[in-house]
Amino acid sequence: MLLTAAAISVLFFTKSSGHEHSVIKVIDGQPSLAMKVLGQIGEPRGFQITHTKDGAVFTKDQLAKYDLFVFYTSGDLTELGRQTDPPMPAGGKEALLAAIEGGKGFVGIHAAADTFHTTEERFVADGDKTDPYLKMLGGEFIRHGPQQVARLQCSDAKFPGMAAQCAPLDLHEEWYSYKNLATDLHVIQWLETWSLKNTAGGSVYRRPPYPVTWVRRHGKGRIFYTALGHREDVWERPSFQEMLAGGLLWAARRIDTDATPNISTVTPGYAELPPNDPTPTPVARPTPAPTPGS
Repeated sequence: MLLTAAAISVLFFTKSSGHEHSVIKVIDGQPSLAMKVLGQIGEPRGFQITHTKDGAVFTKDQLAKYDLFVFYTSGDLTELGRQTDPPMPAGGKEALLAAIEGGKGFVGIHAAADTFHTTEERFVADGDKTDPYLKMLGGEFIRHGPQQVARLQCSDAKFPGMAAQCAPLDLHEEWYSYKNLATDLHVIQWLETWSLKNTAGGSVYRRPPYPVTWVRRHGKGRIFYTALGHREDVWERPSFQEMLAGGLLWAARRIDTDATPNISTVTPGYAELPPNDPTPTPVARPTPAPTPGS
């Protein structure tokens, strides 16, 4: 249900204190692929998008200008990290969380869950000690295995942008495994873990099915997150663009739909974490030298 057609002021933030993904790289001043796609899906729907990698924008006064924050980020954004883009100032992270809790929308894409890690220990659930940003988002990235085709399932055909594509989908992506998943998630898409390789680096998928696209409410704010978006060809898929547009509109309160928590029924084993015991690839045995006289 469309609530209003008013313009939506969006801050698209892509600072990478950790790994910078290719889809958000700005080369020679040219817009990244993610910037182009957001513009293509956003402008016809009334989104006015401001893009920056500069963390200095995170002050109470600056954040008040925006209705919606879109993050494709990594690492501790209060630190300079691997890139040269300025970090958030003191109090910037707290200002962001307060703005969302007060009613602003938030959309996290892929590596937004690889941001503000709780501790260095990736394979232990943190409970109440989970970083406040990740509590807001609804989940924390553990690790990923090699890029591969996996089976993606849809659990909500009524979510905006999902009506025509709520069917099992075999998709080539970089699949994240998660911990600290919030108990109040409304799951839109979930991963069939049986369809992934579960050895060596892929042992992070040795667990029951878990959510990869979801929404939740944080105070008065609305949160949409999707694990999708590592690969360029995923960004170019109409189905991904439609789902992302629906998430943007819902988070910005321009469309309403049921977001009742369903994680315990859709993915009941979601809290079971994968083992931290990757099985190494067997070392090839050398061919024995021939026995003299044979």
